[in-house]
Order: sequence, then structure tokens, then C-alpha cells
Amino acid sequence: MSQQTATERQLKMSRAMVSAVAHEMREDEEVFYMGEDVADYGGIFDSTDGLLNEFDRDRIMDVPISETAYIGAAVGAAMEGMRPIAELMFVDFFGVGMDQIYNLMAKNTYMSGGNTSVPMVLTAGIGGTYNDAAQHSQTLYATFSHLPGMKVVVPSTAYDAKGLMHNAIRDNDPVVYLFHKRLMGIDWLPAPEGAKTAVPEADYLLPFGEADVKRDGEDVTIVTLGLHVHRALEAANQLSDNGIEAEVVDLRTLVPLDEETVISSVKKTGNLLVVDEDYQSYGVTGEVISRVVEHDPTVVDNIDRLAIPDVPIPFARSMENEVLPDVEDIIASIRDMDL
Repeated sequence: MSQQTATERQLKMSRAMVSAVAHEMREDEEVFYMGEDVADYGGIFDSTDGLLNEFDRDRIMDVPISETAYIGAAVGAAMEGMRPIAELMFVDFFGVGMDQIYNLMAKNTYMSGGNTSVPMVLTAGIGGTYNDAAQHSQTLYATFSHLPGMKVVVPSTAYDAKGLMHNAIRDNDPVVYLFHKRLMGIDWLPAPEGAKTAVPEADYLLPFGEADVKRDGEDVTIVTLGLHVHRALEAANQLSDNGIEAEVVDLRTLVPLDEETVISSVKKTGNLLVVDEDYQSYGVTGEVISRVVEHDPTVVDNIDRLAIPDVPIPFARSMENEVLPDVEDIIASIRDMDL
């Protein structure tokens, strides 16, 4: 939103998420939140900060360190008509509860012939940039997107985070809602300036499957999501000084994927760069490029992609910075195109 009004507040992404969760909990007593350190601690990335003050421990629930147990409990509660939100502290931990996620949460509606639904949200912190090594720094959203049955959401701003969270909680299908730690606005992990935005006080829904053009441009399309929306915008501003106008498309959701907005942008610019913080092989970069080319290979003159090489995320700061695509990498990729 371009201008703040009396019915809006400037919010960090974590506060926007909490605002949406609190509203939905007030409106529907079947909504509850469970996870590790989500009650007294307020979530290690402030994802539930302050909720315990308003809602009791039956609805803001700290759980034992057993992802298998509490994700399974969330699936069961959802099938019985509740609307649980279950948080993985780090998305990297999904493997511990993989059976509950992949074989129950995602498939139970199909396995029941549509006789039951699983209206739950699985939230998780994603991403690196703060030297937490290979088991706490991945994004892995392509892994979830690969399996049918779940919607996958990755907000990049406070405004998007609130609208997408309202929609996720109200959705009758399972939703994987992934928030980048670097965007939450916590004190010890500063967020890019653009992550904090004006957010309406009232509830609002952002539909899944609608990408957002964060910056208009005529020369090249940058398709990305999460933290790298902000890196792409910074790169675009620097490129503009040299006469190259980049359009930045924020996917916002991977499932469903907004092919129409991406293809429309590429038709206009004729050039495509896909930037991703997930691994390169079998991931978002390849999927987006293939959908554009399958639609019409003649619409694009130059194609490139930036993603994490197929290596574990290093612990050392210099090595982590080397594998994560940054502003300079984006600029270099576009300058290498024949624009």
C-alpha cells in the first residue's frame, strides 16, 4: 500500500502475522496455535509474541520437542473440525514429522474420498544469512511444493504476511506458511527496510495464486520470493542508474503458482532472471523457467537463474555469503544478458 491511513499501522512482519492470528482466534474458538516455545517465549522469531497474554494455554500451546507428535495431533484436530496452526521452529526439522506432513496432512482429504478436510496451517521459519549452518538455514519450500495436497505461501512484506495468514487460517485445505527469519524484524536479526509496511487494522484476505509486481520495468523480469524480493529491488534500483529497468515479480505463493503474471511480465520485457534461496536442482528456478518456455519459447530472449548450489549451507559467514545469491550476483547476471 502506497500511503498509510488512519486505519493502518506500520508493522514488522512478525507483528502483522500475530495481528492476523489474534483476529482469527477471536473470531473462531476452534483456532489454536501449537509449537515449541510459542507460549511463554513468544516464538523464537516473534511469530506468537504477545498471544499468550490474550489467550490461555489451551489455545497457545507449548509442546514437547516431538514434531511427529504435535503435527500428528494438529492433523487429527483439523479433521475433527478445529483449525490448528502448528509451528516448526525451523523448516529444516520437517523431516522428523515427514510422515505426518506428507502422508497425513497432505493426503487425508484425497485418501478419504473427500469425506474429510484438513484445515490446518503449518508455519516454519526459513532461510539463512545469519550463520546458523546446514541444519538451520534452508528454505525447502520447493520440497513442499513438489507434493500434491498442500498450498505453499512465502510472504515478503508485513502487508502480504497478514493478508496471506488470514487466508491460510480460513482455508479448508492444508497450508504451509513459510516466513523468512530475516524478514520478521526481530531485534537481533535486522530486516531489510522494505519488509516493514503499512498494514490495515481490519482483517483482509490476499488470495493464493496471485503474484505481486513489486516494481515495474521494461527491460528484464526478475521473478523471486521471500528475502530475495528485497535483494532484487535493491539490484533493480542500482541497475536503473545505468539505464536498465527491471520488473520485480514477487510470487508470494508457490502452490498455486501465478503463471499468468510471470508470463505477462516476460512477454513485456523479453528477458527473465529467476532468483531463489532454495537449492538449484529440481527447484523453483527450473519450474518457473519451464512454465514460461512451455507456454511460448519465443517470448524470451535471455534466461538465467540464481539459486543456492547443491551443497549444504556453510556455517562460516564468508562461505555462506558465497553460496547465497546477493544483490551483486543479481546485477552481474542481468548485465551478462544481451539487453
